[in-house]
Amino acid sequence: QEQLVESGGGLVQAGDSLRLSCAASLRAFSDYSMGWFRRTPGKEREFVAAISWGGGSTRYADSVKGRFTISRDNAKNTVYLQMNNLKPEDTAVYYCAASVYSLSSYPGGYAYWGQGTQVTVSS
Repeated sequence: QEQLVESGGGLVQAGDSLRLSCAASLRAFSDYSMGWFRRTPGKEREFVAAISWGGGSTRYADSVKGRFTISRDNAKNTVYLQMNNLKPEDTAVYYCAASVYSLSSYPGGYAYWGQGTQVTVSS
């Protein structure tokens, strides 16, 4: 059964760092482009970052460019989101997702989703 499980969220102060992990149970993890999205109450899911099948290409939302880094370890079936210099506006539930389309920023392009992990950044 295909499953994505996020971890690593928590409560931090502005300027701190967090690393989110997403462990994937997919039949062929390396066949999927992986993405991170986030959602705050009353808003649509927002694209954060995506990484290609082999990890050679990445894409970021302008709001996180230079602060967040997406990476993957295909041997461990895991994708990561390193978040540095966190800001209160980064507070959200963060979701990882898997897509057959490379580097998509569109939620509809993702076939599998995790349950999300809460990140709260206090000022």
